[in-house]
Amino acid sequence: MGGARRSPPTARVVAVLDRFATSGGRRFGLSELARDLGISKPTCLGILTELTATGYLVRDPRTLAYGLGPALIAAGRAAQRGFAATGAARRHLEPLVARHRTAATVSAVVDDEIMVLDALAAPGLTPARVGERYPFAPPSGLMYVLWDHDEAFERWLAKEPTLPVTLDRGRLRTITARCRASGYLVESLTPAGMRLYSLLNDAAARDLPPEARALMGELLSDLGERVYLEAELSPGVRHPVHLIAAPVYDADGAQELVLALQVGATLTGAEIARRGAALVAAAEAVTAELGGRLPGRADPPIED
Repeated sequence: MGGARRSPPTARVVAVLDRFATSGGRRFGLSELARDLGISKPTCLGILTELTATGYLVRDPRTLAYGLGPALIAAGRAAQRGFAATGAARRHLEPLVARHRTAATVSAVVDDEIMVLDALAAPGLTPARVGERYPFAPPSGLMYVLWDHDEAFERWLAKEPTLPVTLDRGRLRTITARCRASGYLVESLTPAGMRLYSLLNDAAARDLPPEARALMGELLSDLGERVYLEAELSPGVRHPVHLIAAPVYDADGAQELVLALQVGATLTGAEIARRGAALVAAAEAVTAELGGRLPGRADPPIED
């Protein structure tokens, strides 16, 4: 049947908001608005009442006319910042994507899920799908708390894993300390491991029989084994690399975005260090452009 199913009640709410948003600040009475939009007065009144109660509209007690409310200011600022953040990230990632003929993503945790906010790729490569979502629970999501406050790391670690993987907390804390010091993360995955993670990130993976989930957990092995520590990357030795990631911070010094270069190849330790440093520089430039604050790089590892 083609397109997605529409919701007439939702469409009427959107039509009401659109009418106010495109009116240049003009206010409307109930009768006029219902007539203009072709909505019955009782239905229109119900919509206006709810939007007023939630702050998206305000009602003048003298004229009884409705206008835009303060809740839309907050929503607009959030949307504007979201577009500004992805726009700034794209500008700083584009030179790296072109130089290394690779792909890159801008992602964040949205509504307790990992979401791809923007994606770009060199000619001939397929970028990730914008809007794609993944579970924000072990074994997915380490890089979204790695550079954040310790409380965020512990909240993620306490989530119920999507698969029964091993959590070597000692290694995870070592990874946290090393990645906070270098500013970037280097992840290694075999092609088979990447396919397994693709399956994991499908919501259907949660519905697998317990035996199948246990087997997937064993195949994926320890969560921390996918991350290279700096000491493990010999400058002249080639290492298989899945991606390199670095954080963008908000005004409070907390993680806001993750910028990731998709590698999918073997690189020498020296090449990894150069790309990591370039990505950190891009992430710091985005942080500065968005008014963010870089936290101290010498944060101690999380204590047991």
